[in-house]
Amino acid sequence: MTYRTDRIEQILSEGVRDKVYPGAVWAVGDAAGTRASGATGVLDPNEPDVPMRLDTVFDAASLTKILAVWTSIGALWEEGKLDLDAPLGAFWPEVDGRPLGTVTARQLLTHTAGVPLRAQLKNLYGTDPQDVRDGVLHEALHRPPGEAVEYTDRAALILGYLAEHLSGQRLDQLATDRTWQPLGMASTRFGPLPAEVTARCAPTELDQDSDTHLKGVAHDFSARLLGGVCGIAGAFTVLDDLVVFLRHMLGTSTDLGRPGFGPAWTAESFTVQTGNLEPVRGLFWHPAPGSIPADDVWVHYGFTGTGMWISPRLGRWAVLLTNKLYYTRDRQPLTDIRNAFRTLAFA
Repeated sequence: MTYRTDRIEQILSEGVRDKVYPGAVWAVGDAAGTRASGATGVLDPNEPDVPMRLDTVFDAASLTKILAVWTSIGALWEEGKLDLDAPLGAFWPEVDGRPLGTVTARQLLTHTAGVPLRAQLKNLYGTDPQDVRDGVLHEALHRPPGEAVEYTDRAALILGYLAEHLSGQRLDQLATDRTWQPLGMASTRFGPLPAEVTARCAPTELDQDSDTHLKGVAHDFSARLLGGVCGIAGAFTVLDDLVVFLRHMLGTSTDLGRPGFGPAWTAESFTVQTGNLEPVRGLFWHPAPGSIPADDVWVHYGFTGTGMWISPRLGRWAVLLTNKLYYTRDRQPLTDIRNAFRTLAFA
């Protein structure tokens, strides 16, 4: 496979020029490894002499849902500790008799559970982590389960709590033990980051309280509220770790470690799970916009500007990491670049 690296580099450099993001790191490849990669732009516009590098640390944002929650739920499913279609109340005392007790893990993974949409946890339940957990697990549903596909961070938060209940471990330790350590993803961790790692971390949004851009601390307000660790966001990662992760998901490499989830979980996740409901979903992954056929390439994005794609049929993957949130919350400019990048990566 010959990649149009010249076009990829041109498109991503134009994103720097147009201030879509300060810088970007990218790679494309297959189960055997990386076929092409690069970095463009700077780490921080306030330090124009410091370039973006292949080993830059990024706030993964919603990629945490894949790296920590999806992997942990998959490991528990493959071990026979979780029935995706059993009502949560049947085996989880915290939600038994509550509205959430009628929901299944599969519905949470497909965003069809009917749990509440976006709302500030602090405004609802205060700042005590146990109060937040109790509030989220006991709150009313937004709509009947199975009625509609509606993306909500609540699904990942609840599944993170579920994984902790079934494993007896906190989510950060569970993800480390079952996935990150076995695969050798040594730079992937929940924040806040130590000072020596923060120094090579890409800054994100301007924090109004400190009048500085967040760096080494999760941008997501829920992650910060819960001490840096939750199912919604909070993980930090680097390009090489995501490459190892995606190579494992393709299931054909023999030089990687053996995490808790395997090819059975990947195969289950990369099938349309939402029937006739739109938009189509797998298990936490969704078809890449514009991919033909519609479920040929699967993707997951992070709000800070991260993204990763995978196609089991083609045996290929792609990663694009940016800190677009440094400039703006406007999604469209990065959406256009992501779509062009995906087209070139899987052409």
